[in-house]
Amino acid sequence: MQEIRDEYLTVADKSEGLYKEKGSKFIALCFPVSNEEEIHSILDKLRKEYHDARHHCYAYRLGVNDDRYRMNDDGEPGGSAGRPIFGQILSNDLTDVLIVVIRYFGGIKLGMGGLAAAYKAASKESIENANIIKKIITKKITICFEYPLMNEVMRTIKEHGLRIVNQAFTTDCRVTLEARVKQYNLLVSIFGKIHGVKIE
Repeated sequence: MQEIRDEYLTVADKSEGLYKEKGSKFIALCFPVSNEEEIHSILDKLRKEYHDARHHCYAYRLGVNDDRYRMNDDGEPGGSAGRPIFGQILSNDLTDVLIVVIRYFGGIKLGMGGLAAAYKAASKESIENANIIKKIITKKITICFEYPLMNEVMRTIKEHGLRIVNQAFTTDCRVTLEARVKQYNLLVSIFGKIHGVKIE
């Protein structure tokens, strides 16, 4: 069974990298992203802002299970741009990230190897200049119980370092907790063993 991943590395904000080779200039821009719409909006903005550039090559990766990613060579020879950019995202184990490398052509062709090296170097620098952060994926769990169980429930919450998102104490008590995805099934089982606690 595949292990559940509930933490991942991404970038906190936009960062830049620059690489120059034989007159060509490669500007790498690295962005935190959460969905495809956001990616398309960034790409549209960059195409307008750098409208005089020859190529806008990019790669992105979304989600923790490697389910959504894309590479685009934008007119460069196949595999010479998108793949080396994506390679840098993978080798730094980043996700929810988009790297766009904008190329201004300097008049001298770099060849397949030279291009791949340039796109890799620019992307690498944009990651080196980024503020890399770790994010935890959480899931909410709501439990209902009668007032006499309050001490036992609160002790369990404290023992497992859970965050209370919401609580309502009326005739019966309702507490919504936030737990790491990895902890979720264990907590359902722990609270399920406390007689009188209902999980919603």
